[in-house]
Amino acid sequence: MRAAVIVNPAKSDTEQIRTRLAETFDAAGWSECLWLETTEEDPGRGMAEAAVAAGVHLVAICGGDGTVMACVSALADSALPIAIIPVGSGNLLARNLGIPLEIDDALATAVHGVDRRIDLGRLGDGQPFAVMAGMGFDAAMMADTTERMKRVAGWPAYVVSGLRHLRDPVMRVELRIDDALPVHRSARTVLVGNVGQLEGGLELLPDARADDGMLDVVVVSPRNVRDWMRMAYRIARHPRKHDRHLERFEGQRISIEADRVVPRQADGEVITEGRRIDAQVEPRALVIRVPQTASAAA
Repeated sequence: MRAAVIVNPAKSDTEQIRTRLAETFDAAGWSECLWLETTEEDPGRGMAEAAVAAGVHLVAICGGDGTVMACVSALADSALPIAIIPVGSGNLLARNLGIPLEIDDALATAVHGVDRRIDLGRLGDGQPFAVMAGMGFDAAMMADTTERMKRVAGWPAYVVSGLRHLRDPVMRVELRIDDALPVHRSARTVLVGNVGQLEGGLELLPDARADDGMLDVVVVSPRNVRDWMRMAYRIARHPRKHDRHLERFEGQRISIEADRVVPRQADGEVITEGRRIDAQVEPRALVIRVPQTASAAA
């Protein structure tokens, strides 16, 4: 058995990670790992393609959601298990799947866990997402959060950035889901999620499941800071309770069109600004290695 290890050197102490990986896989009787480091020019896709071509039995991705996203397009439908070693600031996919955030526990999951098939979202331009894609406030918040802020503060850095955008103007959006008639809303942000949990354990999409063959949509439309605070409280304490500034939908094909060009993001990585997000689900396209307890809970 041999694993390929894809490492984002900007997110981790590569020598420490390499030593701990070697110890874990050696103890489990695996061969020496194929070591692949991402670059600024290639954040992961080329490394994932090299791993598939090498015929390894497992791909361990050491990085955050952005590194995972960069790799998954090459790994989708390959049936090659992916072990996530979370070393980013958000690690939302790992959190939603119950993968430990401590490196030693994540490494133990890589060699002793079980494989779970999950869905993948795909944007209209082919870009994949395993967590969420969105437009409006959430993307503006991510664009305004620097790497230094994330290194120093972790996920609370997004909160600091978000406070600067609470009063950003609303956008008018047309939302189409599958073959249903379009709906029109005023919104601060619209998110399309494959999973539902945000940083801090907030359940923005409490009915979202990574393997249900559906994408969940939330339209967020608070008018002022007081509405933002009330809505955040309800999400934290009563995520399924109705809030007139938060509306949820579900479908397999999603199309969102705004009345102007706005910031957009996929899995926490800012993408080109635009007026549209088109997304569809690819059921059970990825194989993720998770702890046995997490698999049983799912």
